[in-house]
Amino acid sequence: MLHLSDLVYVYPNGTRALDGVSLELPAGMFGLLGPNGAGKSTLMRCIATLQVPQSGRIQMDGLDVLADPEALRRVLGYLPQDFGVYPRVSAWDMLDHLAILKGLSAPGERREAVERLLRQVNLWDVRRKAIAGFSGGMRQRFGIAQALLGNPRLVIVDEPTAGLDPEERNRFLNLLAEIGENVVVILSTHIVEDVAELCPRMGILAGGRVVAQGAPAQLVEGLRGRIWRKVIAKGELEALRARQQVLTTRLLAGRTLVHVLADALPEPGFSPVEPELEDVYFAALAAVRKAA
Repeated sequence: MLHLSDLVYVYPNGTRALDGVSLELPAGMFGLLGPNGAGKSTLMRCIATLQVPQSGRIQMDGLDVLADPEALRRVLGYLPQDFGVYPRVSAWDMLDHLAILKGLSAPGERREAVERLLRQVNLWDVRRKAIAGFSGGMRQRFGIAQALLGNPRLVIVDEPTAGLDPEERNRFLNLLAEIGENVVVILSTHIVEDVAELCPRMGILAGGRVVAQGAPAQLVEGLRGRIWRKVIAKGELEALRARQQVLTTRLLAGRTLVHVLADALPEPGFSPVEPELEDVYFAALAAVRKAA
């Protein structure tokens, strides 16, 4: 269990990136949704002990992380948003080197761990290939392999599917789902579909605060009967925004499909629609902007 309590992080320029973040994360996949600039990466770096919050507590299975960061690092796997490697080094040699840094000093144990992980992430056949020649998805899978060195109890992945093609994205998400059966896995992303497909629990971060959390299905159920759709001409959009709370817009055969949040029929011509997690996400962001 990972427990976060009232985390506050303020950058030197006065930007309040985290403003009282509290979460409880049991074993399994947890999706952290939020737009760019919401504070997701700052939160991930604080949990990973790369940044120290000005106040608040982080506990992992009873361990006080801020008081003993080294203890957490021994059970942490981390794939940051920008994962750099030595490009001319092969996947095998790089993972072997990282295994040494992770404390796997016995050659036999290290060799077994490196082989197991490269097979698990489906990179065994290219283990002698330089990482410079890897596709984006292959690099991300290598990143997960290094994050799993040492059998971590907490795995953090920050925006892992950005830039991946659909096939690589599916392969990567399946790998994360497999990992998330036994350890705490935090998936930080702004891609709603990643969370909808993978995570039994989720939170939405906006303006440094957790503005919604729970099971995706429960959050979606909370909007039942309040989401309405209509297809309009593109030129009507701005006027509609002035009258109604428009959540999403999507081009449809040269016209615009809009989703509106309202407790009752907003205007003639609208029809009710089953809510989706995307509606939950944009409704939460809209509430934050309205309160600002």
